Order: sequence, then structure tokens, then C-alpha cells
Amino acid sequence: MALGCGKRVVAPPAARVVPHELEIHGDLRVDPYYWLQQRNDPEVLAYLEAENAYTDVVMAESAGLRETLFEEIKGRIKQNDDTVPVPYRGSHYYTRYVDGREYPIHCRKVGSLEAAEEVLLDVNRVAAGHDFCSVSGQKVSPGGGVLAYPVDHVGRRKYTIRFKDLATGDDLPDVIEEVTSNLVWANDDRTIVYVKQDPVTLRAFQVYRHVLGTDPADDDLIYDETDETFSVAARKTRSERFIVIESEQTLSTEVRVLDADEPDTAPFLIQPRERGVEYHVAHQGDRWLIRTNFEAANFRLMEAPLDSPGRENWRELVPDRDDVFLSGVDAFADFVVLTERRNGLRRLRVLPAGGGEPYEISFDNPAHVVWVAENREYTSPVLRFGFESMNTPESIFAFDTTTRERTLLKQKEVLGGFDPDDYVVERIWAPARDGVEVPVSLVHRRGLARDGSNPVLLYAYGSYGFSTDPWFKPEVVSLLDRGLVYAIAHVRGGQELGRWWYEDGKLLRKKNTFSDFIDSARFLVDQGFTAPGLIFARGGSAGGLLMGVVANMAPELFGGIIADVPWVDVVTCMLDHSIPLTTSEFDEWGNPADREYYDYMLSYSPYDNVEAKDYPHMLVTAGLHDSQVQYWEAAKWVAKLRATKTDDRLVLLKTDMHSGHGGPSGRYQSYHETALVYAFILRALEG
Repeated sequence: MALGCGKRVVAPPAARVVPHELEIHGDLRVDPYYWLQQRNDPEVLAYLEAENAYTDVVMAESAGLRETLFEEIKGRIKQNDDTVPVPYRGSHYYTRYVDGREYPIHCRKVGSLEAAEEVLLDVNRVAAGHDFCSVSGQKVSPGGGVLAYPVDHVGRRKYTIRFKDLATGDDLPDVIEEVTSNLVWANDDRTIVYVKQDPVTLRAFQVYRHVLGTDPADDDLIYDETDETFSVAARKTRSERFIVIESEQTLSTEVRVLDADEPDTAPFLIQPRERGVEYHVAHQGDRWLIRTNFEAANFRLMEAPLDSPGRENWRELVPDRDDVFLSGVDAFADFVVLTERRNGLRRLRVLPAGGGEPYEISFDNPAHVVWVAENREYTSPVLRFGFESMNTPESIFAFDTTTRERTLLKQKEVLGGFDPDDYVVERIWAPARDGVEVPVSLVHRRGLARDGSNPVLLYAYGSYGFSTDPWFKPEVVSLLDRGLVYAIAHVRGGQELGRWWYEDGKLLRKKNTFSDFIDSARFLVDQGFTAPGLIFARGGSAGGLLMGVVANMAPELFGGIIADVPWVDVVTCMLDHSIPLTTSEFDEWGNPADREYYDYMLSYSPYDNVEAKDYPHMLVTAGLHDSQVQYWEAAKWVAKLRATKTDDRLVLLKTDMHSGHGGPSGRYQSYHETALVYAFILRALEG
């Protein structure tokens, strides 16, 4: 059955309409689907299950295609595989994946790579009996004897930290509940620093200290972040000398540091917070390295003495540059690696010790991503970095900073006859309506004709300064081999072209994000890649907001839209301070208590701007336990679309009843989800 052909085996479930009045700034707004926000209400849960059943029935005739796609995706990924071993304190740590199992197995070999394998944690066993399982942030103690591992069995980012004695294989009695997955070991081998979240808003706001063998109820509070616009995180410097406690909001940062050798002491402040000033610290030898935007739009690198790190003692090492965004600093004993972004692409630049001439690790690819991989040995002269592009699988290299030789340690195998030379990677620049040029990365089969006949899957995010890089996606090959083009529009709101690219896509300039996406789609048409109606748009979370807006603004361009966990009820959400993330995001979206921001947000909010007109086919996903975008945003939006639009195209809602924002936790489950999305696209093309 082709989508939108008029055949219906079953009607979509009817959403109960009970008008709920919202009076804001004297304006009366009625939300007829407000009832969907009653979390865990049996009627609401039954409605979501009915929506899932409807989606399953509509997509039933594509079951064979979905299974074919699933097997293709699975068949390209090496099911029995392991990661590159990472050396640390005389052992090598790695992760194994086993065919038929959903979750990873974390292992190590003590001494050499020829030693017997020791299984640290088999996540498949932790997941047994649960529909969802996330083990995140696990860390072995410095002495190697205890594993601390946070577990979430719901998907709402509420973790329980457990401790495993690696000598006996048994869990210790210490259990820390209702916390984040963020933990750090001190150097005494018995103290961890961990972060707790607000039970309602889930804002990470308190840092505690736990000593093994003591009652977690008696744990010491190290730091309490009382400003509800800030969240807090903890990490350890690569030198392992300090534990860094970082309070951060959209515009400001404040850092405190704890001596990792003396974890029972009080942390000391690097530099007091100041609105509009961000800074991040790394430790090297007798100095702090500080990446900051203080008087530097694209950030610069400073240094300061260990014992007097305040801004009055900062000295510039790398200046602010108009054409380069400094996005990261990694410190080793004898060199520093800068992660920079120039012309939209990440670069790695090495600063040798002793003031040697800096140099760049170069790559020859029009659209690629490079990153500092896991490097746990501070004194090593070897840098491990990763590289991939839209036709090049993940490749981990060892780069000797003394000889400048690079060695490929491992490239992920892509099975099923994949040959990177069969695919062409391009980067084009789409003219936006206000004159700026938007970078667009794309990949397609070699020999593709630019005759306007090719379907395109166009992806974007464009918020929070998060840049969308051109990663390799083995699942996309299933679309490329069927004649589709996969493209990424690097729209404003990210930081691909520097800090100004972000600033020009937020607050009262947020609409640039949406128009950039539409203009990128139209440019793909102008360049002969595709035609209106053959473009499929996809985005998730804040990228789902983008999907909702472009569906309202330019529905004629798109044959279909896939909105994953979409944030679409903007004004109502930002007025509710009990919803996670709201108070920390006023500097990203604006505070609707201010009339100017209220009116601006209301003018683009997807839910509030649904109109009586034709819309593309739409597939909308949600997670019942999502803490970042509540499930009801998708449900309300779908109900309103169906009640308002004038066409007979499908609007499908699929809610994962066992997961949160990131979707299903198992790798095979995620393959099935991808197969559903791709089958939706391919069936829509038939109609």
C-alpha cells in the first residue's frame, strides 16, 4: 500500500477534546488536547497504545520492506566486534559486541594484549528482565579494583550507581539512587564524586562525595548550585591531579576545582561567574589552560598559574580569530591539542611543548569530522584521534607527536560489499534569503544524474550551538543504493561557522534556522539534485521543532517529514518551570514572561501555527519517559494536525512506551526503528 493512496484499513484513534483555558498576558488560549499531559493516566496510555497500533496497521503492508531494510542494516555492521583497546595504568580497556546481543560487554586485559580477558561488566546481564537499559559513565577506580557503574532502567535519566568488586565479581553493598550518570573517582581509590539532579526538573545541581563502605545517606554535599538557570557537572583532568566542578548556563560558566589527592577538602574557585563570559579549564604541569570567550567572540586560549588562576593573571597563548572557532583544548604532559572549526569543518592543531611551532593534522575530504579519541595516559607522546566522513567509516589513528607519523589502528568494517569509492561526498553552499551562505554536506551514489529526479533525505538540527558534523552512517547506504541523496543542512543555530553562526540562530533571530533549512532544500532543487515533493526532512528534539516549523512554512517542498521526539509546543513548555530544561534555556529561546519573546515564540511555535492546508506525509516519534521533550508534545501536535489539515496524507505517531529521549536502548531495537523510518520514506515515494 502506498502512503496517501486513500486506502485505510483502520481509522486513526480519536483524541479526546476537553478545552483547557490558558490565560497568558491577558490573551485567552484554549488547548483542546491538554488532557494528554496527564502523565500515567490510564486513558492517555491507552490512547498512545492505540496510536502505535494504528501506525503498525498502516505500515503492515511494508512489513516485508522493513524486514529487508533491517537485515541490510544489520548485515553491514560487524556483529562480533570490539573497540580499539585503550591503555591505562598497565591495562588495556575495550568494549566487545556479540552477535545476537543487544548491549555491549566491557572488558580489559591486564599487562599486555595477549593476557586473558577480564569481563568488567556485561550490560546484557544488567539489562535482563528490563525493556530499557542504559549503563553510562562507568569508571574503574584508579587502582583498578572497583567498577562504579550507573544504571537507568526507565530512560528518564535517573540513575542508580552500583559498585562491583572486580576481584570477586560481586557488587558491593553501596548503592546511590536517583542521581545522574556523572561520577569521578578520587585518587584514594575509595572516594567518588557524583552529581545529583532536582527530582522534578532533573536539573543537575548538587555535587556529593561518597566513601566506599559508608551510608550514602551520610554523603557530604560538596557544592550546591542554587541558580536554577545553571546546571553542574564534574570531571577529572587528564593529569588526574584535579576534579573539576563546572557550573554552566547558556551564557556563563563558573569552575571550581578539587584536589583529587585530597578529596575531603573544599574545592577552590578559578574565576567568579560573570554574565556573558564562558571559560573551560585543562591542567598541564604548573599551569591552567583556559579556553574562554572573554573579549573573544570565537574563543581564545589563555594560561594562568596553578595557585592564582583568577582572570587578572590570565595570559594569552592563542588569540581570537574571525575565521576559526576554538571548540576544545586537550592537554598532555608535552603537548596541547586544539580542536578548531574552520570553514565549517573540525581541525586538529598541535601545540608542542616549549613553544615549538604549532602544526595541523591535515585531512583531504570535502566533508569530514575529526576528533580527539580516548586518550587516558597524560604522559604519552602519542595522540589517538578519530576520523570519518560520509563515505568513510570510523577510523582510529595513533599519531606520534615526536615523529609526526600516523598509524591506522582500526577502521570499522562495513560488510555487504560496501566500497567507499561507489559514493561521492560533496559540500555545497546554499544562498540564504538574507545573503549568507549555508553549508550543505551530502553523499550519493557515483554517477548520480542531476536531472531533478532524485529523492533526498535532508537532515538538520540547528540549536544550542551544537554543530551537526558529517558522520558516516552505515544505515544510510540502504537509501543511497536506492537512488536517494543524503544531505545535512548546517543551518544557523549551530556553531559550524563560528560563534556568530550560533548567535544568528537563537532568541529573536531563531527564524534564521528555519529559513536556512528551507533555502537549502530549494537550492538542492536549483542544483538539479531533486524536485519539490521528493525531499524528505528529518530532525529530532530541537531539530523536531525545525521540522514542525518548516511543515507549516513550506509544506509544498516536502514529500514527507520525520520528526523525532519533537519540541513543538514552545510557548506552553517555556511557561512551565516544572518541566525539565525550561529555566536553563531562557537565554536560548527567550522568556515568554517578556511580551516581545512571547509574541516571537508564538509566531513560530509549530503546535500553535497548524493551519487548514495540505501537509506532507508525517511520521512523528516520542518516548513515554522522555525527560527532555515530554511525550505529549508529539501527541498533541499529531492530534491537532489531523483535526486541521485539508489533505488525506498520513500523520503517524509512534511512541516508545519503554524509553526516553534517545529512543530504544538496544542496538537491534534501534535498527528496527531505522527500518520503520526508511520504509515510511520509500512507501511515500511510491504514492
